[in-house]
Amino acid sequence: MTEARIIPIKAEPATEPDAKPAGEAPPQRRPASRRATADSKPAATSPNGVANRSKAQSGTATGEKPKRRSATPKARAGATRRTPEPKAAPPTAERDQAAEPVVTPPEDMQDLGTFVSGKQPEPRDEPAAEPEPVDAKVWPNRDGVRSERPEAADPEPPATDEWERKVAGALAFVRRRLTGEYEVDEFGFDAELTTTVLAAPLRPVYEKWFRVEVSGLENVPDTGAGLIVANHSGVIALDGAVTALALLDHHPAHRHLRMLGADLVFKTPILGEFARKAGHTLACNADAERLLSSGELVGVYPEGFKGVGKPFSERYKLQRFGRGGFVAAALRTRAPIIPCSIVGAEEIYPMLGNAKLLARIFGLPYFPLTPTFPWLGPLGMIPLPSKWYIEFGEPIETESLADRADDPMLVFNVADQVRETIQQTLYRLLMKRKSVFS
Repeated sequence: MTEARIIPIKAEPATEPDAKPAGEAPPQRRPASRRATADSKPAATSPNGVANRSKAQSGTATGEKPKRRSATPKARAGATRRTPEPKAAPPTAERDQAAEPVVTPPEDMQDLGTFVSGKQPEPRDEPAAEPEPVDAKVWPNRDGVRSERPEAADPEPPATDEWERKVAGALAFVRRRLTGEYEVDEFGFDAELTTTVLAAPLRPVYEKWFRVEVSGLENVPDTGAGLIVANHSGVIALDGAVTALALLDHHPAHRHLRMLGADLVFKTPILGEFARKAGHTLACNADAERLLSSGELVGVYPEGFKGVGKPFSERYKLQRFGRGGFVAAALRTRAPIIPCSIVGAEEIYPMLGNAKLLARIFGLPYFPLTPTFPWLGPLGMIPLPSKWYIEFGEPIETESLADRADDPMLVFNVADQVRETIQQTLYRLLMKRKSVFS
């Protein structure tokens, strides 16, 4: 039996696999993804891979001497490194799937769980915000709170259109005047002329100078007859014109007040003609009944010249109402009697005295002496800017008293009732007024 011989194998010096001879530049390291791809190739296709090393190891085990690489610098310098051929880039979709996703920390804590788990959050498909319509009723304000959008107001007409309308109206008025296409009643009343021409210069005085406040317009009927009885004062009868303008401009029905005036008014040149055109007539029962029977709104001032020409010391103290002829006219026509109280007219021309001699010379019932007239000449005719209040009281019905129109006691009692109502209202309005000019 032969004895087995043990052949000693010369041990090679241990060298690090990555150690390189001096003078050779270290090879460039490939990215991890590229190394992983190269290592994943099969052993048959890799010339210097794992399969060759396994073969060398197997030869050693069988007794064959394994082939070693030349460790000399010259041998390595003469050898050429074999670089793998670049592979064609896969399609875009495959390349995106093969590429490792880059995970970045979330900016907020909403997706923290997804970031820790290592899963890429799925993109959120948020619909694009639609623009808010222009006519939306809800809009954000400065603080971000959404509130209801106010309704857009109708645009105001341009000033040029307003002037064009006024010019066109004026030309149309002149044309009707020239051609005679306007109406005048039996008393000479011209409604269009009164509204357009006669009342126009009084409106700024009414609104800006006297600053009139009107109340009780609901007591004046919209249609039909009515008798308005008011106090009279102010030296010049501006209270009648102001009351007529209040009803024309501020009453819902824009009614014309047909006033009963004294003979002096209609005998004065120019003034009498304008009074006729404005619808006024003489203060007599016949004319008053005709106007009331035709459904007109009639105004009467029973105090007459006694009220207009009283001294300033007796202001707001009603004078005697005469014989009560206005009451008889209202009873016969079954027209309601509406008391009217006027505060403010007493102060426009404070009458300090009466020059009776001058009054007889000029044929006037009185010649007033005021703080400004006649000392300042024409400037003394400018009224003082007192504050005015006009109140229309509750109407006094005359339906049940129509058959007693000829009873003097009844007429006197009704006239006294109207006078007392006006007097008490004057006291109340004076308490309401803070001062003469405010």
